[in-house]
Amino acid sequence: MDAVHAFDLRVHDRVALDEIELYAEMLSAVAAAERPLTLAEIDMVLGVRSVEAGRRELTSQDR
Repeated sequence: MDAVHAFDLRVHDRVALDEIELYAEMLSAVAAAERPLTLAEIDMVLGVRSVEAGRRELTSQDR
């Protein structure tokens, strides 16, 4: 078998698939929002802060 046919085409780039998933989650959040997302909300969607921490920050912004 030559080198061109030695690659398994079922192998995926995990990093690229993870980025696509994050992008899809962000698009879904933006589509569901009635206003621009805050930085805290974006962080929650991307999973860089806990949902509870984001809720505390959002609640404190409403005061």
